[in-house]
Amino acid sequence: MATATAPRAAIIGVAGHELTASEEKLFARHKPLGLILFARNIATPAQVFDLTAAFRRAVGREDAPVLIDQEGGRVARLRAPHWRHPPAAAVFVRLAAADPAAARRAAFLNARLMADDLTAIGIDVDCAPVLDLPVPGAHDVIGDRAHGDTPRMASSLGRAVARGLLAGGVVPVMKHIPGHGRALADTHHALAVVDATLAQLLARDAKPFAALAETCPWAMTAHIVYTALDAERPATLSPAAIRFIRRQLGFSGVIVSDDLSMKALAGEPGVLAAAAIAAGCDIALECPGDLARTEAVLRAVPTLTPVASRRLKAGAKAAKAASRRLDRPRAEAALAALVG
Repeated sequence: MATATAPRAAIIGVAGHELTASEEKLFARHKPLGLILFARNIATPAQVFDLTAAFRRAVGREDAPVLIDQEGGRVARLRAPHWRHPPAAAVFVRLAAADPAAARRAAFLNARLMADDLTAIGIDVDCAPVLDLPVPGAHDVIGDRAHGDTPRMASSLGRAVARGLLAGGVVPVMKHIPGHGRALADTHHALAVVDATLAQLLARDAKPFAALAETCPWAMTAHIVYTALDAERPATLSPAAIRFIRRQLGFSGVIVSDDLSMKALAGEPGVLAAAAIAAGCDIALECPGDLARTEAVLRAVPTLTPVASRRLKAGAKAAKAASRRLDRPRAEAALAALVG
């Protein structure tokens, strides 16, 4: 019996609401691991379902992961009129100040409802929770997306979000490891440098990621230079930073890069993708949906390693094992009673 070829170690974006003939041809030839969706890809539930199904047909794998950034608040790709708009993480942080148990329950219910929306249209991986810990004076790119400004708060609410997603059969991706909260720049637009000491990273910035290392099957890197780990390369491209994540934070799951097209990284897309994999990322993420960039990335990255494949399967298995039936009206009423 012939052995199926392993997919390329890349998750890619597409241009619009449907796959183009050129995209189908490219994906059939180079077999990206998965797909990530943005607002440009979303019109109606039926259209998104058809798009995710078409992608999986093109790559020949029904289990190809489909990702989205559905955090809530200002980072929510699914919106009215077809979907509920989840609240920002800050809503649960404020509730936690008065009632931590109620905040955890609300964060869980909110994530469980998000998962219900996602699985209905073929999406099985959500790039949430955000575990970054903002500090005064940092860039507000994280801001109200954070699940707290202390390790204890972010770990508690982040775990509730992760468990809510898993209970809906969706794999959570904690971000942005090992911590974006101190950054003075938005890495969508510029490279950030964090000069925190190793002790500070372990005691604060990276602590929520270590706390959720066994809860979240995936983690997304930060395009940030942490001088205590590597004075020259951002974490996404740094073997030293990836070793820190694996060894000192104890994370053994899937490591996916943040979007390689962000301005924090300089270089050709294929070169960056290969460097991310060489540094120790399991998967390179290429989001814009530009066909030439996508092809360059797919040509540059190797096929998914057996170790990465096992990590991927473990995450999918965890989501399947945790999945529970949802009484949606009851969950919505319970959430409304908690957060108003």
